[in-house]
Amino acid sequence: FCVCIYRNNCILSRYNPTDKLMIYKRRQTSQIQIGKVGIGSNFPISVQSMTTTKTRNVEETLAQIYEIASNGADIVRVTCNEVEAAQGLVEITQRSPVPIVADIHFQYKLALAAIDAGVDGLRLNPGNIRKESQIKEVAKEALRVNIPIRIGVNGGSLDKDLLEKYGDSTPEALVESAMKELKYLEDVDFTDIKISVKHSNVPLMIESYRLLSEKVEYPLHLGVTEAGPLPGGLIKSTAGIATLLNEGIGDTIRFSLTADPIEEAKSGRQLLEHLGLRDRNSLDLIACPSCGRAEVDVIKVAEEAQDALNKENIPLQVAVMGCVVNGPGEARSADLGIAAGKNKGHLFIRGEVVKVVNEKDMVSSLLDEARLIVEEGIESRLAAADDNAAELAQKDVDDLMSSQGDINNFVNRKKSVVEITSNQDND
Repeated sequence: FCVCIYRNNCILSRYNPTDKLMIYKRRQTSQIQIGKVGIGSNFPISVQSMTTTKTRNVEETLAQIYEIASNGADIVRVTCNEVEAAQGLVEITQRSPVPIVADIHFQYKLALAAIDAGVDGLRLNPGNIRKESQIKEVAKEALRVNIPIRIGVNGGSLDKDLLEKYGDSTPEALVESAMKELKYLEDVDFTDIKISVKHSNVPLMIESYRLLSEKVEYPLHLGVTEAGPLPGGLIKSTAGIATLLNEGIGDTIRFSLTADPIEEAKSGRQLLEHLGLRDRNSLDLIACPSCGRAEVDVIKVAEEAQDALNKENIPLQVAVMGCVVNGPGEARSADLGIAAGKNKGHLFIRGEVVKVVNEKDMVSSLLDEARLIVEEGIESRLAAADDNAAELAQKDVDDLMSSQGDINNFVNRKKSVVEITSNQDND
């Protein structure tokens, strides 16, 4: 069967549970190129983050860029807030593993210096670089070297004239700021543009992007600005960005967290993977909330498994289930899983038990099998299942049902439902 997600009577996505792909009706946009990374509706949605180092410190900044990139970021933004930072960019842009975007505030000449240093793109803030002549000068230079510009509107640094007009940083105010800057760029025939209208208030952020998406065909950079530390910042960013992505809006994303930028890269990448918008290259661990039937500490086992699998960057969906009765069936869509029985664990692949192991070996066996799946593939590992695995697993299930009975009272509750419905008045 197929589940459809609608908005305004339009199918946005279809999900077939037998597949692992979510198909969205993505908003069609123009296309731009930031170094080797394409942005727009013809390209995968990309992940961005920003360094927290002093850009003038080249080695420290490059070390952080490599860390961010290795944790899922496709593009990294660095501040260019002084002449020494622009000088640092000369070397950083040549040695970076990913495209570099210079973040510019207040001083347009630093944008010109960053272009000369070899950056792959610019972010300009309309709230603090306001002179039309200066903006157009930057655009002309960017056009000459063929690099894009992001119009980076921010609810916290909106032009004071717009604040006076609207009374606050409303979605209409943010969008008007973007459109004003856009006109300056288009006046000099500059169209390699992406736009963001970030706000720290999630509902206002969502509405700002919705409004902007109806007015332009340029790619959109999504983010909740000043989202804050974990876990709140992660929740706010996910709520805003995921809502828009599910509506087909957004072409590149950044989680703006008060945290190590590695967390931004990881979170952004994982969000896209969980939505089916990027191929999986990291662990997705799912676990049951536990119940009275659980024979192990599910939380402890799940944490141990997550630590072990994350250390090896296993790119699989892995399940940790507390019960052999329902576990393999409930988590049959997982690539790999372990379900706990009495002193034993049932190792399963796509819902099929392939081995029964001792309880103390559950995490190590899960890790070993995960490595083999990555090396050999799922079909190969299914074919290598222990001959007696299914028989041993069924015996454990029967023994557990015999000793625990219907611990969740499913049988009686189902009978009660039948009685209620059968005794209802047909009227």
